[in-house]
Amino acid sequence: MNKTLSFALAAVLLLPATSPVLARPADEPRPLGVESSIAFPNDATIKTWEADGEDGIWIQTRHRDWYYGKFATICRDLDFAHGIGIDNRGTSQLDRFAAILVGRERCQLVSFVTSAPPPTKAERKAAAEAAKAMKAAEAN
Repeated sequence: MNKTLSFALAAVLLLPATSPVLARPADEPRPLGVESSIAFPNDATIKTWEADGEDGIWIQTRHRDWYYGKFATICRDLDFAHGIGIDNRGTSQLDRFAAILVGRERCQLVSFVTSAPPPTKAERKAAAEAAKAMKAAEAN
């Protein structure tokens, strides 16, 4: 009995070490821009989110991994929303086939990829100023 229990316990403990999902070393960076999904999206798995204007949404999981979802069309009220809903049509995962619910609006995703964190306000301001300077240079 003890040998069987010991063998079963050893097999269970070794299983995660052989899993390809968990095999990535901690110091190896996560590939970005890869289609992905979040299993069982709810308040226990999603830590925070941030709007990308009306075009998309960054979502951070409790494991501090960031994802970016791009919308099929504009999502008008996302910038001003205090909360969002997820319509995954019963699949138990947030992926490119899901939709983000904002108020009464349903914002369909067309892609859901691994991402770096969203840019800071200073980075956004610098990018806007660079775009403005490029536009002014092209006009001259």
